[in-house]
Amino acid sequence: MDVKDLFKDILKYENKDVTLEGWVRNNRNQSNFGFIDFNDGTYFQNLQLVYEKELKDFESISKIRVGSAIRVNGTIVKSEGSGQSHEMKVKNIEVLGDSPEDYPIQPKRHTREFLREVAYLRPRTNLFNAVFRVRSVAAQAIHEYFQSHNYVYFHSPIITGADCEGSGQMFKITTLDMNNLPLGEDKKVDFKKDLFGKQTYITGSGQLHGETFALAYKKIYKNTC
Repeated sequence: MDVKDLFKDILKYENKDVTLEGWVRNNRNQSNFGFIDFNDGTYFQNLQLVYEKELKDFESISKIRVGSAIRVNGTIVKSEGSGQSHEMKVKNIEVLGDSPEDYPIQPKRHTREFLREVAYLRPRTNLFNAVFRVRSVAAQAIHEYFQSHNYVYFHSPIITGADCEGSGQMFKITTLDMNNLPLGEDKKVDFKKDLFGKQTYITGSGQLHGETFALAYKKIYKNTC
């Protein structure tokens, strides 16, 4: 099950065993017990996992690093501490994917400049997790509005061979070797040997395609390029 489904009806699962899969956000261990902040990406709030020394693999659990992927089985109980209403009393934890010691997303504040350097991991941080959840909800609301008013959502081409609306600055794309460009008899680049057979760009707008679709569907909308 997902953490989101668990929190949606937490009383239903009180004193029951559940199995979850996700990532370790933090692991704080003491001599007789420890706490893991657990998240599976389906819910903004973490689930606190409590593991006690009575577990046969207590020592190995206490050494699980931040960022590791785990499968955990345990009982959902009322929390004795502050900050959460319920927590999981761990019965078993299986490491599905270990995390290196230099895993960059640690339980502390990171600057956006630093997160830009580890873009493949930044969705796991609270900041980007929250931002993209808001964007997802906003996008859904936009779609619901236009769909309920009989608009047709269309996809315009991203790659083009023509200038767009007089735009002088366009992103060129090519599969040619920039260090060994094929030249024609006129000493200019022979784009016939490129993937598309001619010079191509990333389009700056889908307006021209939108105009043709509007003449067919009457009311249309699209995402920006």
